[in-house]
Amino acid sequence: MNDAFRAQFPALGRQHNHRPLVFLDGPAGVQVPESVIEAISGYYRTSNANTHGAFLTTRETDAMMEATREKIATFLGAENSHTISLGQNMTTLNFALSRAIAPLLHPGDEILITQLDHESNRAPWLALRERGVVVREIGIKPDATLDYEDMAAKINERTRLVAMGYASNLSGAVNDVALARQLTHRAGAWLLVDAVHYAPHFPIDVAALGCDFLLCSAYKFYGPHVGILYTRPGLLDRLQPYRLRTAYQHAPYSIETGTLNHAAIAGVGAAVDFIASIGEGPTLRACLLDAMQTIGLHEREMVLKLSKGLSQMAGVAIVGPGLDETLRAPTLALTVAGKRPEEVCQLLAEQNVCAWDGHFYAIRATEVLGLLENGGVTRMGISAYTNVEDVDAALVAMQQVVA
Repeated sequence: MNDAFRAQFPALGRQHNHRPLVFLDGPAGVQVPESVIEAISGYYRTSNANTHGAFLTTRETDAMMEATREKIATFLGAENSHTISLGQNMTTLNFALSRAIAPLLHPGDEILITQLDHESNRAPWLALRERGVVVREIGIKPDATLDYEDMAAKINERTRLVAMGYASNLSGAVNDVALARQLTHRAGAWLLVDAVHYAPHFPIDVAALGCDFLLCSAYKFYGPHVGILYTRPGLLDRLQPYRLRTAYQHAPYSIETGTLNHAAIAGVGAAVDFIASIGEGPTLRACLLDAMQTIGLHEREMVLKLSKGLSQMAGVAIVGPGLDETLRAPTLALTVAGKRPEEVCQLLAEQNVCAWDGHFYAIRATEVLGLLENGGVTRMGISAYTNVEDVDAALVAMQQVVA
């Protein structure tokens, strides 16, 4: 991405000790462009109101909320805006969803989760064991990828739901959701996809994917902290979410609790528009698809450069699948011989390189891979605004860490 693109992100101009910051912390949340900031502040300046009233600002809020749902539906390839529910974050929405599904389950029914997933796609389903639901795990391989033979062996006639990630926020592995859809369809089970780590890097088409539920978070794709739930048309109305007596009882509102963050939702719409502005095409969807292709190619170029440089350093080992021709998110988890991840990140921070250490809520995978006792891994992520200078600076900093 060129300098004009990067100039849209105010945070990228920040310096510390007379040196620029290098933001490789995107897997935990990316920086936002000026247009998103302006949409949030603009809402507060002109249209701040609650919904469904008769006066001007409340009607403007209603229109903005519906327009944002429509933009998110286009971003995800969804059928319409009524498939899009909004919430505080993905975790909150998934807990609400698990509670809504629970009354339809019986003792002995089975749910499959994976060892690779973020805890937000494990804990809500593990909690259903108190109802007699059997929760089973799909295992992972030493390269931090899913074991698909294990998946196929564990899906059976008692399986009611498979909850899996689209891409691992730990290893960058992109999972075979199409295979999971085939297996769940055969068993008559629902498929839930956590696309939080996938959505910033690759286009999504929920209709073609055939999933029943998909969750993602706008703060991973250049927006504010808002959670998003896609539900297949008609399905949410079959569920029984916890809700107030006065709440709307039909999709997409039935699973939304309390007053939503209207200003942040205005920012989500602006984030979708921002991504679309990168691409070209006759429709919003066409622009978004073109933009995601551009972003993907750029990010792959940057992560290959970063991976190659890190691989040449003595004592540095990259966790996860190789960066060959297979689809992989531009996220690198690594270990450094003789140093704990928090020490590595502290040393990087002293050189203005922003990276994360730990398990990143993928604690089960970190545990299974034998990495938890040493503090997990160091994680670096490429975003659309990452440039060659960022990667070079990170590699110079890592050389000093290793030395």
